[in-house]
Amino acid sequence: MFIRLPNSCPSGVVDNAVEFGGEITYEGAPVGAAPHHDSGSPLVGRSVELGLLDTVIDRLGQGAPSFVDITGEAGIGKSRLMTELCLRARRRGVTVLRGRAAEYERHLPFHPFADAFADLDDRPPHAPGLPDAVSRILGGGGAGAAPATADRFGLHRSVAGLLARLGRSGGLVVALDDVHWADPASLELLDHLLRHPVPGPVVLVVARRDRQTPTALTGTLTREADTEAVLRIALAPLAEQECVEGFAPDLPRDRAAHLYAAGEGNPLYFLSLLQAHRENAAAHGTSPAAAGIGPGGLPTGLGALLLNELAPLTPAQRRTLEAIAVLGDHAVPPVIRGATGRTDAELDDDLDALARRDLVRSGPAGRPVLRHPVIRALVHDSTPARRRVEIHHAAAAELAATGAPAVEQARHIEQSVTTWDPQAYSVLRQAAEQTAATAPTSCAHWLQAALRLLPDTVEHGPERRDLMLRRARALGVAGGLLESRDLLHEVISTAGPDETGVRTSAVVLCASTERHLGRYPEAIALLRRELSRKPEPSPSDRVSIGLELSSSAPHNASYPQMRDEVARTLAEARALGDEPWEAGALAVAAFGEAYEGNVAAAAAYAAQAAGLLDGLPDDDLTALCEPLGRLGWAEAFLGRFTDAERHADRGLGIARRGGQIYLLPLLLLCKAHVRIQTCRLPSARELADEAEDIARGIGSSELLAFVMANKAQVCIAASAPGDPEAMAAAEEAVATMGPSDNWRASMAWCMLGYAAMTGGDPHRARHAILRAAGGHDLGGLQPSMRPLFSELLVTAALSTGDVDSASAWSERAREEAERLGLPVQRASAMRSAAQLASHHGATAEAATLLSEAVEVCARSGAVFWEARSLLLAAPVMTAAGFGARGAAMWEQGRRLATGGGAGLLIGLSELTRPPAPSASSAVPTWLASLTAREREVAGMVAEGLTNQAIATRLFLSPRTVETHVSRVFRKTGVATRAGLAALMARS
Repeated sequence: MFIRLPNSCPSGVVDNAVEFGGEITYEGAPVGAAPHHDSGSPLVGRSVELGLLDTVIDRLGQGAPSFVDITGEAGIGKSRLMTELCLRARRRGVTVLRGRAAEYERHLPFHPFADAFADLDDRPPHAPGLPDAVSRILGGGGAGAAPATADRFGLHRSVAGLLARLGRSGGLVVALDDVHWADPASLELLDHLLRHPVPGPVVLVVARRDRQTPTALTGTLTREADTEAVLRIALAPLAEQECVEGFAPDLPRDRAAHLYAAGEGNPLYFLSLLQAHRENAAAHGTSPAAAGIGPGGLPTGLGALLLNELAPLTPAQRRTLEAIAVLGDHAVPPVIRGATGRTDAELDDDLDALARRDLVRSGPAGRPVLRHPVIRALVHDSTPARRRVEIHHAAAAELAATGAPAVEQARHIEQSVTTWDPQAYSVLRQAAEQTAATAPTSCAHWLQAALRLLPDTVEHGPERRDLMLRRARALGVAGGLLESRDLLHEVISTAGPDETGVRTSAVVLCASTERHLGRYPEAIALLRRELSRKPEPSPSDRVSIGLELSSSAPHNASYPQMRDEVARTLAEARALGDEPWEAGALAVAAFGEAYEGNVAAAAAYAAQAAGLLDGLPDDDLTALCEPLGRLGWAEAFLGRFTDAERHADRGLGIARRGGQIYLLPLLLLCKAHVRIQTCRLPSARELADEAEDIARGIGSSELLAFVMANKAQVCIAASAPGDPEAMAAAEEAVATMGPSDNWRASMAWCMLGYAAMTGGDPHRARHAILRAAGGHDLGGLQPSMRPLFSELLVTAALSTGDVDSASAWSERAREEAERLGLPVQRASAMRSAAQLASHHGATAEAATLLSEAVEVCARSGAVFWEARSLLLAAPVMTAAGFGARGAAMWEQGRRLATGGGAGLLIGLSELTRPPAPSASSAVPTWLASLTAREREVAGMVAEGLTNQAIATRLFLSPRTVETHVSRVFRKTGVATRAGLAALMARS
């Protein structure tokens, strides 16, 4: 669309800072560029900034920053610079998507992203699936609607995947303007994309006013800018020569200098003052003077100058302009007509007149928009309140008639309906439901709007409390834990005696919220008071409350203190014949006993819980996602890795479908823990990253500390020794936890010690582990973790020459491992003893201990610890005179470490690499005749693994392994597994 303005246009060169719509010309020369068209108009100044942006485009996907942050005050030229970037990217064949946040649409989820993705409608036919993909991600049109089974963190990953896909053919620039006005869902998505840059030739560019940007986004941008992942461009005022020669070359120098001083180098201010000067100064003999900054960041009086442009408008044109300003994205002809009462012909005349004055330009899809957000704000705020209500009312009616999504209607209903209106109330509730999964802040907002409409009467009391409970859930998952807790207390205090369901739900959710806030005494007191209230809660309510009460262990109360409560809850669930609640109580008992190191009891409870849970349909387990997570952790502690992952997976599916976002980290980290033990580190890192995203989104420091401690464990195992990311995660976990001394705090300090030890700082490692353990008796450590961290203490002590302490810690590891009887812990104790034996020169003893550790880990499926034991054993075997055996163990350990992405162990393999064989060494003929897979199987047979164990390790069927073994026997000429082991050792 091309609009040619007449020479008399009073604002023809206005606002170098922004461009919308089609190409606009003034006096025959283009003064700007549409997002989709090149322009011959030069940008005034900014040569340094343009050089930086050119570098970003030229090096897309080749080490350039993946995020550009353009900041500055209103009118300084952020949007104009972004336009220039988009033009230059398009000229290089890069796909450009451009969107803008809006001041008055802050509760429309993903608004700037939806605006940007709308450009995909213009994609060529060879990419027909892309618009559908965007529609699935954003729910269509940016409304934020999404299936009830969606979760916003999954959506973030989907958006990142889509951007990566779009960038594969020539690169992608996503430019988002005015992000200081972005809705909370968009800000959260931006935060995700900042912390997890999209791979490939993709760059995100944001323009924002620094002082108006939410603190959380500013903090993330600042942190990432320090790491050079973000290129920050802070726009300063234009130099006087650039400003005057670029915008007013025909003006006398003294007058131009006066205007420059008044506008302080801001292009928008200078152009507005220039316009005022040309219209008024000559007639009155005055020039605009410098002034202070007024509301909205504009110089005092500049708002009046801009509004003077409206003076020549007719009343009808003014009403049309006001409608466009108020309606924003919904300023399309049918809605404008409804709000102004104009006919099609009259509206066309109004729009033509407004375009000639450059007040209105053509925006996305030809929709009329005001030429700059500052103009929109001034017109919007100067429109009488009653008139704004009329416009919103007309928009709501038109959108309802056309079947628009509830979220789009809700904004206008909120602004125009103030008394009880069942239909409007229903739309607000629908809007809340549509945004609950992907934009909980918007969901809470629409529920609050619905509550304002709902009469505060006895008749509507139960419905009001139900809405309040829903809003509390939304606030909780959006990070508003304190507000959620206060709202829940209000529900609890006002619930009637016949509203037991709502009351119990509020009590349990409130206690869970208190837990996430780290306020365990308050959570326990609330639950105990509820159990003792009169009339007593129903048996089913008592079970629900009892399960939540039991969840305080081991975070605050010790499990032995809660054992009676768990037993009572289990007995009541069985008396009710309620299998789901019974399974939940059994899962909590399994976790508690496993944590305490009571292996036999934990195994019995876990087996009973699994037997019940595995036979129940998912719909019966919606309220049991946390117990499922606890069962998974219990099984992981017991070394039942397959069962643990299976139950965590099931819990994840149920939690996602039920919108129980706050439970996802517990389940994700359970899977991540299993994948560390089984040496699948890349996927463990992905799981930990997702858990971190969720914890940061929820805003619970207690949960975030737990997540970061687990992430530190993943990073230690996945990264090279001493990698700073692992230490940073552990330090953040400790700092976030603060002075607490519960299980999660202990874990955070343990991981700090682990990271310090792998980073070569044994003194700090010892200090951190003993801080976690509460002293030398290790009482503060989870019993199942004591052998593993005793092993670290042995290593730290030997590193510092403290052999006596190393002996004591080794003996402690042996005692704890024997009490537990768990394979991973037994292997850890063996490695501790092997360290001491090797230190004292008893290499044969050390070799035997490490060989046993390898076998124990292999039988249990703990591949990470098997690989570690193999790599530690290799040089000891060589020193003991079994060089071939040592080399074979090293090869096997290196293979397991590399295949599992265990950077820590790969680094260890470099330290334990056996000496190269002499040049005269030759590969035996029989060994050369084996295929790679047959050699692999032969090596495992030599290690003592059964066919079933080999099949599990290699993800083969037992029959396939049997076939390989038979072929190895035939090619080597041996008939027994012992004979093959001997042959392999000699070779």
